[in-house]
Amino acid sequence: MRPDKPRDAVAGPDAGPEAPYPKDLGIPTANIPADNLSVEHPDLTTGVYYGVVALDPKKFVPDGAEATAQTTLFPAVLSIGYNPFYKNEVRSVEIHIMPPLTQPSPTAVPQPKFHRLPDFYGTELHLLILGYIRPEFDYVSMEALIEDIRVDCEVARQSLLREAYQRYLVDDGKASEEVNAARNWLVSFP
Repeated sequence: MRPDKPRDAVAGPDAGPEAPYPKDLGIPTANIPADNLSVEHPDLTTGVYYGVVALDPKKFVPDGAEATAQTTLFPAVLSIGYNPFYKNEVRSVEIHIMPPLTQPSPTAVPQPKFHRLPDFYGTELHLLILGYIRPEFDYVSMEALIEDIRVDCEVARQSLLREAYQRYLVDDGKASEEVNAARNWLVSFP
């Protein structure tokens, strides 16, 4: 059943790439310890989710298309789990920050080019999880894993394009108090 509000809030510094994940996959991620999940949901089901992420603007200034979009909030797809393909024994939260929804989707083609932001290692980030996509799977090949990640990005994108979820990314003046409170939390850095 779909929840009537965002599932979880996560905050923490990007711990940087966790070898070998981003390098051999070619899909950059921000990595946060799973123990940073809020006390409301410390046992959040492993799997793939979508949401909204904000990077501390004092440490990360977007460039390129992100700068022209004048955004501090980004759509995201994330994995919470153990990465069984890599036999990881430690639960992690790995966040792939997607391009603004106003840009063409780089993953809508069979040979995707996954979105890359300039390095933001050590930058504090806030993540609001808005929905669940699927459970965590093990894979027979890296190609199968990459294809599922591509599909996950498209599912996240299409979900976040729905009007109710767009309000978390863009203030259109029609958001509820709850959405405005979530947006304010996302962009509030000490």
